[in-house]
Amino acid sequence: MVPGSTPFWLAFLIVGMAMSVMVAIRYLLASGGFAWITAKLRPGLYANQRAQIAMEMRYSAVAAVIYGVPAGAVFWLWRHHGYSLIYTDWNAFALWYLPVSVVIYLFAQDTWFYWTHRAMHHWPRLFKLAHKVHHDSKPPTAWTAMSFHPVESISGAIVIPVLVFLVPIHLAMLGVVLTVATLMGVINHLGWEIFPRRFVHSAFGAGVITASHHEKHHEDYRCNYGLYFRFWDRLCGTDRGLSRRFAKTTASAPDEAGLEQVAP
Repeated sequence: MVPGSTPFWLAFLIVGMAMSVMVAIRYLLASGGFAWITAKLRPGLYANQRAQIAMEMRYSAVAAVIYGVPAGAVFWLWRHHGYSLIYTDWNAFALWYLPVSVVIYLFAQDTWFYWTHRAMHHWPRLFKLAHKVHHDSKPPTAWTAMSFHPVESISGAIVIPVLVFLVPIHLAMLGVVLTVATLMGVINHLGWEIFPRRFVHSAFGAGVITASHHEKHHEDYRCNYGLYFRFWDRLCGTDRGLSRRFAKTTASAPDEAGLEQVAP
């Protein structure tokens, strides 16, 4: 170690904590923003869930650290040692690879999530240990997205740090992946459908997961395990369609708001 330089362990800790703070801020902005939108468009929807939201925020604070530390480690190794397959040169790969890499990452995340999520529901002890915390949010809110037991947080936090050592990705595209993960995590737990009904029932909408699909999972635990796509659910026979609960919380304009008379 060079005299006067920061010890490796301390620098590593600082980067990890800084990344954890960034994850926490990202959560607060996304969940807080959509909670504000919910208050405007669905006033009173979370009125009786203050204690639940407080619990969700506590678990999310712990999750932010668990997600932030490995992310910080990857950043440190990439920035200071050149490890990982993250790149910044737009000419390093063909331009068509940019969106392809995003799809690869999202599909890999979705695959890992589907099978680990399904395992947590099919093994009672694992459910009680790792996943029950998330389902204690009844019904879910905009703050539920990162409300995980630490064991489940660890399971989710390792995916992208592993992928960046296996699949090349531009730094900007990695930002896209993280943005999609953050936004869809919140949107799918809002307790109401933000997308128009015509989108939910379109050819594209029928292949991706929105709140109306994920809410069904929170109603009937043994189905709809996917994260972004309905591919694995349909392939494995665990897709049970869409929730009907939102018909009670959608105020008006069924064709625009999305969930009046939603059918599986």
